[in-house]
Amino acid sequence: MNLCERCRGKGYLVVGEKACPNCGGSGKTGSISLGDATDNDMKELIEMGSTKCSVCHGTGKIPVTESCPDCGGLGREYLCVVCRTKLSSKKELCERCAKKPLVHILDPACDVKDIVIGEIYQGKVNGLANFGAFVDLSESVRGLAHNKYLKSRPEVGETIFVAVRNILPNGNIELEPVDIKDYNTVEVEKELPTSKASELSKLVGKQIMLKGEVIQVKQTGGPTIFTVADDSGLVFCAAFERAGVRAYADIDSEMMVRVIGEVSLRNNQVQVEIKSMKRLWGKDASAVKDQIEQAIDRRAEPFATEFLVKSEVMTKLIPAMKQVAKEIRRAVFKSQPIVVRHHADADGITAAVAIETAILPLIKEVGGPDAEYYNYRRAPSKAPFYELEDVTKDLTYALEDQTRHGQKMPLIVLMDNGSTEEDVPAMRQAQVYGLEMLVVDHHHPHKIVDQFLIAHVNPAHQGGDFGLTTGMLATEIARMIYPQVESKIKHFPAVSAVGDRSEAPEAAEYIKLVEDKYGREDLKKVALALDYEAFWLRFNEGRGLINDILCLGRLDRHRMIVDLLCEQANAAIDEQLRASMGNVKSTKLPNGIIMNVLDVENFAHKFTFPPPGKTSGEVHDRLCKKFAGKPVVTIGYGPDFAVLRSRAVRMNIPQMVKELMEEIPNGGVSGGGHLVVGSIKFVGGMRKDVLAKLAEKIAACGVDAVPAPKSE
Repeated sequence: MNLCERCRGKGYLVVGEKACPNCGGSGKTGSISLGDATDNDMKELIEMGSTKCSVCHGTGKIPVTESCPDCGGLGREYLCVVCRTKLSSKKELCERCAKKPLVHILDPACDVKDIVIGEIYQGKVNGLANFGAFVDLSESVRGLAHNKYLKSRPEVGETIFVAVRNILPNGNIELEPVDIKDYNTVEVEKELPTSKASELSKLVGKQIMLKGEVIQVKQTGGPTIFTVADDSGLVFCAAFERAGVRAYADIDSEMMVRVIGEVSLRNNQVQVEIKSMKRLWGKDASAVKDQIEQAIDRRAEPFATEFLVKSEVMTKLIPAMKQVAKEIRRAVFKSQPIVVRHHADADGITAAVAIETAILPLIKEVGGPDAEYYNYRRAPSKAPFYELEDVTKDLTYALEDQTRHGQKMPLIVLMDNGSTEEDVPAMRQAQVYGLEMLVVDHHHPHKIVDQFLIAHVNPAHQGGDFGLTTGMLATEIARMIYPQVESKIKHFPAVSAVGDRSEAPEAAEYIKLVEDKYGREDLKKVALALDYEAFWLRFNEGRGLINDILCLGRLDRHRMIVDLLCEQANAAIDEQLRASMGNVKSTKLPNGIIMNVLDVENFAHKFTFPPPGKTSGEVHDRLCKKFAGKPVVTIGYGPDFAVLRSRAVRMNIPQMVKELMEEIPNGGVSGGGHLVVGSIKFVGGMRKDVLAKLAEKIAACGVDAVPAPKSE
């Protein structure tokens, strides 16, 4: 029965006020009965010569009321327990349903306090004795139907209807079988106050009722574990049918439920031993859902933090950054799994690990120490975009977890990828399965991706460029998610800046911010170690190794592993360049650009570090020194791809790709990246045509003045 919304359960409405008839509107009374007077009355009478009127309490007025028209003065909405028809009086049944006997079915959580003498109940014969039959009305309520009331001998397991004749002082229940053919049924629920998940640690050993949303269903070798969340937190609830058998098979994740059970401690963690669990419907379900959503929305608000450095572009990006932080926090509080997808280079790794370091302690706070193992996953992507291979893996894992453990579909967070047209095929596939996606990226964005995203952070949206790295953006977002993480990840933006060779003003500030602990050479070594290890990790997150490289563990081990990896990486680079540099072909274009081309398929080691992109970058660095003061473009090409690096050349690689697609329709051209750094794919048979057209476009590009080389 719900309180009347209009009168809030009072049954009347205040429509005005009138003078108090007891005091005539004065609010005071001049005489009192000395025998009935209190000490305060006597004090008021002595000091003021009168006392407050006992009717209006000194106001001189009383309210004028009328019966509430919505509830007819009842104060509550009374519904027929059988057909749910609205009643005009405080009854259980409407006139039509009252014509048939009413059979009560006890909820499993009900006890002897919930039964009423004279009512009819449905029961099951549990056992037979010489003097009668024992009948279970619920799991904890059993009565005796004596032989003198039995017209025939029932069988064990038979369902019968019985009237409660008496409840003896010792708790014994006397039952009398009744023979009825046409009847109505009503389920008797255990009436308990609603408890909150956050309060259960104080209620160990007591029976409670909890209303919330099922977050996850996990079948163990013994009980079925339901993770239930309300507006204060979540709790694990255990139900046992038989060993390894799913209890409450009709209850699944994302359903609103009412749980009654006993609070216990298991491995020092609160758990509810379920006695009864039912799905909520209609208004009841909506009310619970709304409470949870409102509470999560409040808790998910990101922290207001000032940026570590000054940045006009990031200041403009604050609303989008806060939205990403809020969506991530919301997913944690809803126990929604999170998958962080990132480009497998220094920038992508620092960005992803910054978010990871912020959300893991939050996940543990919300879901317990083991929650990170089933509510979080980080996965590197070889390409700087969300590939079909990536989304296929993410969907496979998600659907398997949904089937086996009843988990929600995950939130996908794309770091250092997700902004380009190349991401669209994978995003469309993710959309079919309802995957929610966030993007934090600094590649040149295409507006087509926004239709698939719930939030998108990219410096280009506010006039910035790729110089503001994803590692910088993600570190600031991580501080909005969990401010306590700042000391651990403060150096990440500087690592990403040197790893991506950022020349943005923010890069210099972030590097200066940590120069007392990390010199520029230290940062370069960390970035190189990340790139080198990412190559060998391939699709593995390598959390322990990456954490050591980023100095999230022991300092001595950090130094040793970074030095070792850099030694190995530099040796591999030197070996690659010995084979490649002599095969670079350089041409001076009419606009003054020195264009260098290298066939990395035939003049570089394959399937080892450095890969073609890194090889082209290292070759480009050496050529920039060789052609100091001049604009330089380096192209490393293979059978069906080309990698571009440039200095002081006004290129727009995404635009070039679009033009090549139109001009060479049978070339199978695709690709993109940043404006002046990127890659292009094409079909092998059209390589000559694509590269020739590409050279033409580079020859038409404008150039900028080349800054003087810095002294070593």
